[in-house]
Amino acid sequence: MLKLMPLLLVLLYGLAMYRFSAWRTARELDARSSELADMRLRRLTDRMAEALDLERIRVHIYEVAPINGLAAPDGRIFITRGFYDQYRAGNVTAEELASVIAHELGHVALGHSRRRMIDFSGQNAIRMALATVLNRFLPGLGVWIASMLTSLLAARLSRQDEFEADAYASALLVKAGIGTEAQKSLFGKLEHLTGNLGAGTPAWLLSHPKTGQRIAAIESREARWSAPRK
Repeated sequence: MLKLMPLLLVLLYGLAMYRFSAWRTARELDARSSELADMRLRRLTDRMAEALDLERIRVHIYEVAPINGLAAPDGRIFITRGFYDQYRAGNVTAEELASVIAHELGHVALGHSRRRMIDFSGQNAIRMALATVLNRFLPGLGVWIASMLTSLLAARLSRQDEFEADAYASALLVKAGIGTEAQKSLFGKLEHLTGNLGAGTPAWLLSHPKTGQRIAAIESREARWSAPRK
């Protein structure tokens, strides 16, 4: 039993971190968000809701400047104020913003948003356990190696989630009669709007796939969907 104690402590730490992170995220979003009221976007989200056989898709504005979309662990969809301001300024179309909403709906439908919270807590626990073991053999380097390994794993899982959410969004946008052109055009705009963050970083270190890879994946799916059935 004593030999299992370190493992049990790590598991308890991970559970505690998950509950605390979920509570803190919900509290932050509640305090700094309000429901989106934009009739043009509402018409597009209503079309997606109809395609999903839902009464309505509620979207909230998260009052922060960075350009981003967010799927909360409780299933709520958020667009940041920075993103919405770009839409109001004419730099992003309603259809492009709708593609972001569709993407975040994908994260919710596929269970990514809830799992990411669990993964985050688990990664902290794994990082601690791995650092403890490695420090015995590599004093001073164990913590750094443990952090690098867990970060690489997290980035790989995140990239896979993004591809899956893109695929969900493409299917939903096509079913809703909106199409994927706005989804693809937005990817090109995001690099400019966000200052081309991560442009010089290897793809395997990024939490999001490269723009070209995401567009190519969408076009590959479109080709399969339009190909005649044998």
